[in-house]
Amino acid sequence: MASSSTTTISLSLATLSSTTATVTSSITQTKTSSICSFRSHERTLSSSLLGTRIRVYNKTARTRVVEKSSSSNGITCLASSSVLPSALLFDCDGVLVDTEKDGHRISFNDTFNERELGVSWDVDLYGELLKIGGGKERMTAYFNKTGWPEKAPKSEEERKEFIASLHKRKTELFMALIEKKLLPLRPGVAKLIDQALGKGVKVAVCSTSNEKAVSAIVSFLLGAERAEKIKIFAGDVVPRKKPDPAIYTLAANTLGVDPSSCVVVEDSAIGLAAAKAAGMKCIVTKSGYTADEDFLNADAVFDCIGDPPEECFDLAFCGSLLEKQYVS
Repeated sequence: MASSSTTTISLSLATLSSTTATVTSSITQTKTSSICSFRSHERTLSSSLLGTRIRVYNKTARTRVVEKSSSSNGITCLASSSVLPSALLFDCDGVLVDTEKDGHRISFNDTFNERELGVSWDVDLYGELLKIGGGKERMTAYFNKTGWPEKAPKSEEERKEFIASLHKRKTELFMALIEKKLLPLRPGVAKLIDQALGKGVKVAVCSTSNEKAVSAIVSFLLGAERAEKIKIFAGDVVPRKKPDPAIYTLAANTLGVDPSSCVVVEDSAIGLAAAKAAGMKCIVTKSGYTADEDFLNADAVFDCIGDPPEECFDLAFCGSLLEKQYVS
């Protein structure tokens, strides 16, 4: 995102009513960094503040920083809160690592090439296919629509085995990429997980991807010490994949927590739908393929989690969502 010059204003929420606000500080020129759409049920910051970076101090909710960018209708927030989530649940692909374009897509294509299927998924096509949750489901839907390769079997049962074998090989190739650490963690992921584990908040990864692939990402990129404390729910552990809420419901039940006390970090519209259907708060960190998707129902939307000094949100902000509802 290109930087743009903005105006900084400090104000006190004690003086902010539903229709008026009192500006209490000086104006300086600064740069905007990240974006989050933010609106409180109790008060709305007017869209007329576009191009303004706003620092908000709230003695009750202790909201510490709110930023608004001139290139979006959104606001970026950092907060401090005495309430913590019972569990912090992460999607994997696009949230922990931006894996889709240069990870999964490449591994699918290498698999198709090895099997001489005459199939290749370009960047735009794969973006459309990502609307289908699950790699096996994605391949099946694609072949059903475009026609099955000549080397594919004819019966439905044999085709299921054929798809499973393709997916198994694709996973092996993808894991090799992860083990070589060719795909880095997204900014702020390790920081937020460390904050959660340090405060005794349960952490899990909930993904439609193959369990081995998810475990490889967690183990190789987050490290063994973190990995042993993180529960993984992935692949065919549930019969219905996102946008169905089954995987998040399973996570809450297994972890022994109330869904309403969980905060989910997702990057896609289908993941957001799954989290909200499970009765959980959901923060979206947009990824390469999902930037233009509809996140209207998200509790907050950011470009990424972020590391200081460009941190977008932290564990305390996750907790603040359980005190007040924020909607993009």
